[in-house]
Amino acid sequence: MKKYLFIFTVLWSVCTFSQQLRTEIYETENYSIETPDTWKVTNDQGIVNIFPTNQIGAITISEYHHLDLPKSEVKNFILALYHSSDDEKKVKNTGSKKGFSEYQYEYFDEKEKLFWFTKVYQKNTDLFLLTINCQQKHWNGNYMKLFKESFDSFKIKKINDY
Repeated sequence: MKKYLFIFTVLWSVCTFSQQLRTEIYETENYSIETPDTWKVTNDQGIVNIFPTNQIGAITISEYHHLDLPKSEVKNFILALYHSSDDEKKVKNTGSKKGFSEYQYEYFDEKEKLFWFTKVYQKNTDLFLLTINCQQKHWNGNYMKLFKESFDSFKIKKINDY
């Protein structure tokens, strides 16, 4: 009985006193994303960068409208961003989100020692480009988790036809 009481007390203490990371939502007319509240956000002419204060990496969001990029060229477009010689098959078409085709690509820059994770959402002439870049030495563990949680919280709002 004492053993169960001790285990219950330890679990209760951990749950009660563990800090949950607070988040905030960055929102634009066309999308929203949830990030840790200690991270900084900059918006440079529509290109949004979200990053921890130690600047070991960032999430970058760019949106394009009236972009005439055929679906058949999206994978090549993504590979060209990194000057990658990878085969098109490394860019995964992961389905659809609110009518947007979703593509994912992971790339490691040997020279800069950076991990890159890219998502592209495309519907007609609208395209959202999201990237994570993070220094290799910080990619494992908590930063990877925080970056991916924020990345996965990205939500596209209804896009008006132009």
